[in-house]
Amino acid sequence: MTFAEDEGLTLIVGQAAADQAGLPYEIPTAWITLTVHSSLAGVGLTAAISAALADAGISCNIVAAAFHDHLFVPVELGPTALEVLHQLSATHTKT
Repeated sequence: MTFAEDEGLTLIVGQAAADQAGLPYEIPTAWITLTVHSSLAGVGLTAAISAALADAGISCNIVAAAFHDHLFVPVELGPTALEVLHQLSATHTKT
């Protein structure tokens, strides 16, 4: 993914690809893809996820694509973020 902003170009690529291309990076992240189909018509999903991760002290960047949301969290907090998301899902899953 690429984002052209006034301050510069942001690339989201795998760390191995960045290393191979000699690209500098600041924050290695864990990439978590939500398997739930999301759309702009759905209200509150991003807010609920952001709040749950924030409550756990985990910073997160969220990128919304056409079918799924993608979360980028500090790589060392990836497993903890997954636990938080599983707990969130369990409390909001209808049976």
